[in-house]
Order: sequence, then C-alpha cells, then structure tokens
Amino acid sequence: MATPQFIVDLRRHIGHDPLWLSGSSAVVLRQGPRGPQVLLVKRADTGAWTPVCGIIEPGERPDEAILREIREETGVTAEIVRLVRVNVAAPITYPNGDRCQFLDHDFLCRWISGQPRVGDDESSQTGFFDVDDLPEMAPRHRRRIETALHSSNHVIFSSDGDDDGALREETP
Repeated sequence: MATPQFIVDLRRHIGHDPLWLSGSSAVVLRQGPRGPQVLLVKRADTGAWTPVCGIIEPGERPDEAILREIREETGVTAEIVRLVRVNVAAPITYPNGDRCQFLDHDFLCRWISGQPRVGDDESSQTGFFDVDDLPEMAPRHRRRIETALHSSNHVIFSSDGDDDGALREETP
C-alpha cells in the first residue's frame, strides 16, 4: 500500500494541511562482480530511481520500519549496519495537494539474501546497480547514497533547507 492507513485517516480530518512525518531510507549494499552495488527501486508514480524509502508506522522504530520496507518493496532481506544520517527534508506537495515534510532516518544496510523483485504497487522495477554506474536520480537521493558510502562512524544531522549545505556530525 502506497499510503499507510493512519495517514489516510488523518487526511480525512485535516485535508491537505501539512503533516510532519517520520521516514526511513536504506542504502542497501552488496558486493557485485565489479565492486559494490546499491539496491534501488523505480517509483511507479514518477518513474524516479531511489533508494528504498518508507514511512514509519505509529509505534514502529526507524530501523524496524526500513527493514520492513526493504522486504515489502523488493523481497530482499538486509541487516542494518548503522544509522548514517538524520535529515529534515524539504516540504513536499503531492499532485493531489497533500502537503508534508519528513524527518528522515537514513541507514546503511548490508544485503543478506534474496533477488530484487517488485513487491508492491509503489515500484515498477528494482535492482542492484554498480555504485559507479547509478541511474539518474534526484540530488537528495544521490546524497543519501554518497553519505552512506563516505561517512564515518558519526551520525550526520542535516536539513535540506541548510543555507550552506553543511553537514553536522554528532559523535555516537
């Protein structure tokens, strides 16, 4: 299901007013024949390639949410390596007029098993791509991948609205 039921229920009460939502995303890596590969999904609604992303359900931890999303969207089993970034995303307005803004939790994950397949109606394709040969994607999604691949053991706190684009690291 593309939109969790709790959001559908909220929308009945608030219409298109902005929602502050928590999300999780995963940069799932595996070793390919030519080097590291990252798992991507092609969104059915926009045709955009992205890492696996999803909305955290009420009462669900961000790490549980992203492992669930990976399984649901791709059929792949992965494990969390670590949290790499917490980001305040820019506000989004969907074609139907719904407005929201996400507090995203970006995780570096390791592929355990399974071949990618389309697991729900949110995606039209899935697959592993060589890190040095990724399809075109929005800068915010490319930044997720770059941050996961090149960050240290620190969690990065950032905002899409940062004027200088600076990342702030916090020691674990």
